[in-house]
Amino acid sequence: MQEYPTLAAVDLGSNSFHLQVGRVEGEQLFYLDAFKESVRLAAGLTGNKRLDGASQRRALNCLSRFGERLQGMQPGAVRAVGTSALRVAKNSAEFLEKARSALGFDIEIVAGREEARLIYLGVSHSLPLSREPRLVVDIGGGSTECILGVGYEPRERESLRMGCVVFSRQFFPQGRVDKAAMKAAETAARVETRVVTAGHFQAGAWSEAVGSSGTAKAFGEICRANGFSDGALTLEGLKWLRERLLKAGDVDRLDIPGLKADRRPVVAGGLAIMLSLFQELGIDTMTAAQGAMREGILWDLLGRVHDRDMRDVTVNQFQRRYQIDTRQADRVEQLALSLFASLARHAADDPATARQQLAWAARLHEVGISIAHASLHKHGAYILENADMPGFSRRDQSRLAGLVRASRGGLDKLGLTADDANWPLILCLRLAVLFNASRSPAPQPELALECAGGECRLRLPSAWLQANPLTQAVLDEEIWDWTRVVPALRLAGIRPV
Repeated sequence: MQEYPTLAAVDLGSNSFHLQVGRVEGEQLFYLDAFKESVRLAAGLTGNKRLDGASQRRALNCLSRFGERLQGMQPGAVRAVGTSALRVAKNSAEFLEKARSALGFDIEIVAGREEARLIYLGVSHSLPLSREPRLVVDIGGGSTECILGVGYEPRERESLRMGCVVFSRQFFPQGRVDKAAMKAAETAARVETRVVTAGHFQAGAWSEAVGSSGTAKAFGEICRANGFSDGALTLEGLKWLRERLLKAGDVDRLDIPGLKADRRPVVAGGLAIMLSLFQELGIDTMTAAQGAMREGILWDLLGRVHDRDMRDVTVNQFQRRYQIDTRQADRVEQLALSLFASLARHAADDPATARQQLAWAARLHEVGISIAHASLHKHGAYILENADMPGFSRRDQSRLAGLVRASRGGLDKLGLTADDANWPLILCLRLAVLFNASRSPAPQPELALECAGGECRLRLPSAWLQANPLTQAVLDEEIWDWTRVVPALRLAGIRPV
């Protein structure tokens, strides 16, 4: 695994974009540059859930500036993550193409529970290590994450569909605030919060409440500046802020110490959500943490560099949960990776990334067998597409599901073409599954897959073929399938040696 002296995290939040750069010293990270811009991406979502032109321009201009700081860094040293607004936007794929060009690096969208994991990772590394359970709350622009964890490990994670930008737009248009609007916002937030209070997050399940990101920091500063605490959020201080906000009647007329200009447009929505969390979860005091998702991305990236990739942990957990025959999975993985060695240059990704994807697919290619043996590849694809998989982005999870779906069955239903970035991985995985159909630990014949000039040939001993006529027949069928469905690849056949 390549080592990097410097790592960078880009957090494309629904309210603000953040860039955090850290220097790697052994097992530690030392934060260097940090940049933040209030992009208000969620405020640009139209009624039909599309990002409008103004919000896209703000975002692209910000990413161009971030890209300047990241010039010269290797792709493996930078991780850019999109959250709620990009999960919701129907034109996010179109926007991401422009965003990647502006930033100069790939951007992935993560699910809400994965966002929660990264938040907890960042927060826990910013606080003294404790064996007591902690509740971490992060109110973002478009979603709110609640995490219960011990030490550096999140135990329970939930993502709620409420955020300071979305609530401010919905309940307090043009910044106008009155009792009816505040009551409606708090009621909506309390209803949403009951998703977590019905589970493991109720009072008594944790010893300390911690707030992450801009909303918590802003309210902590307001409480400090107005004499309610030394920087913590208190229920008394939040209720006082609500009264001041109602008296002002408009966020632009709210004049209190500690309220910064960039927080003013979303203060009402954020306050309604925070008050509801305090009341529903029984919180009296909340510490405002310095760590947030961007730091969590860095620590997660450091783990990947040091061979402690959370995705490997998730794959291993899935093997246990779905009772996968790991010996069979190992046999398929070894052969698939061996065959891939000569095809690596044909993969769209860098060889290390493609090899990693192939290895995960081989380990999980029978995950669907826990549902039924018939169509196990389809069941497996459904599980991997929809399950909570810590460490995986939505795109990587979808790609993994696609590989498992393609591991067996007819090629004609996959819509595969010679331009498909996954064809080398699919070919290697299918051949590895085919040659291990007997599930025998007996050594495989010496196989070599050669691809050049658009033509692929499989080399193996002729004596072995003669002794295994069933495999010969299945191979002939596989070759015919590839020739019929993807003729441009010219999977020409078997060349005995």
